Amino acid sequence: MKKILLIITVICSLAAVVSCQKDELDLNNPNALTTEQFWATPNDAELGVNSIYAMFYKDGMWSRWMAFRLDLTSDEGFSQSPWVELADWTRFNYINYNFWEGNSVTWRDSYKAIFRANQVLANVPDIEFENESRKQSILAEAKFLRAYNYYFIGLLWENAPIILAPSKPNDLPLQSTQQEVYEQVALDLEDAFANLPVQWDNENVGRPTKGAAKAMLAKVYMQQEKWNDAKLALDFLVIGDGANYSLVANYKDNFTDLNENNSESVFEIQFGDQRRGGTGEDANASVSNTRAQFFAPRGIGWSDGQARFWLVDAFKQEKTVDGEIDSRLRHTLFYPSLFEDFGDKTYGRDWEWGEEEAWFRKGARDYKRDNEDYYSAVNLRVIRYADVLLRYAEVLNELGMTSEAYQYVDMVRARSNMSPLAEAYPEIGNNQDKFLERLKMERVFELAGESVRWEDLKRWGDLDTQESVDEIIERDPDFNNFEIGKDIRLPIPQVEVENNPNLEQNPQY
Repeated sequence: MKKILLIITVICSLAAVVSCQKDELDLNNPNALTTEQFWATPNDAELGVNSIYAMFYKDGMWSRWMAFRLDLTSDEGFSQSPWVELADWTRFNYINYNFWEGNSVTWRDSYKAIFRANQVLANVPDIEFENESRKQSILAEAKFLRAYNYYFIGLLWENAPIILAPSKPNDLPLQSTQQEVYEQVALDLEDAFANLPVQWDNENVGRPTKGAAKAMLAKVYMQQEKWNDAKLALDFLVIGDGANYSLVANYKDNFTDLNENNSESVFEIQFGDQRRGGTGEDANASVSNTRAQFFAPRGIGWSDGQARFWLVDAFKQEKTVDGEIDSRLRHTLFYPSLFEDFGDKTYGRDWEWGEEEAWFRKGARDYKRDNEDYYSAVNLRVIRYADVLLRYAEVLNELGMTSEAYQYVDMVRARSNMSPLAEAYPEIGNNQDKFLERLKMERVFELAGESVRWEDLKRWGDLDTQESVDEIIERDPDFNNFEIGKDIRLPIPQVEVENNPNLEQNPQY
């Protein structure tokens, strides 16, 4: 039986957690302790590091609002929510920088995760362990999780404080640049890699591995266009000692609560539906994924976020080797002709919306039930091997190794019965620019709705010039509001700027 890391217990300024089965979450809730009393035993260290994982389940993070920041702000999604301020934060109408759901809660929860990681890194070295390797792997997990959270801080806000020790309420941390944030991410990931295992046993599925550390390293290096460093990181997963990943035969298995933590999973967040409380810090706090509740079609969920219809059209431009529609469309989106194309009804119902409406299907529970709620147990696959392969192809192309890059794109295309890239698009040849333009679409077809598009657009420079933004506007009219040099990053919550004289608001805000 799959076992995962789930949470929740608050101990003073810490949040300590327990490791549990997905079908049985037993909580241990001791009374409040001081920091000095708590960090005494190896079990305290286990609880401390597990508390970092608890932040995945908070509103500001991967249970809910992070999807709005990454999927809906990109040209893949948008919002027509009647909650106007919420929708405005997906279309670059940033007025109230302290808007909780759009900005402040994600900033807060990111730094809460970092605070918890810093406590582990500061206190666990002084705890005596009989098993020294477990001590080192706990510290490595904390380094990975600190890096993970700083990566998205650097991606979203760019210029932010780097805090590497347990903070106090009166601290006024200095502001760092995006480059400095990314450099810290890389340092933490390199340190973590040394003491993370290649694979965990069944009791610890869900913790980061060496492969996860290298995949995150590749992401941060690619965002900085450090192509040689990115290649070295990806080498480990594709042709090196960590090349123990493979694509699952069934693409659908990456997006339901079946066959989770499979051979394609490099890192995924473990969700469950056993506890049906809120998302606070009490013993009944939820460990569920609420993304589908907010992204489900009208009459099924809250419908605050949906997909752009250009995705449907793009999927249909190239047929499989058998002349069929790319089956990835079936598992990526709900849209009016889904039944006609694949025989699938939307949550078992007839389509009842406009002709050019599309909704994200990945992570939905429509294969098992006819509605959504706040308690989805579908894991979020943060990094899949398919993403790794496409990144490897991109890096090779950037390094002038275009001819070698084809095979890794073809591996991803072959699963969906698409013809080899050179056969389908012979005009590309070894032209790096043409290869990259095609790769951009290959990433859409494989990864749409998986929270990678925003970082892709930033990395490719597609948000840097008005000419490239104008091309995006043709797919997503929300980008009519996009201001070059400003909206590429979020505003720092204004309350943070006002309370810390060492912080400056981001440019043009």
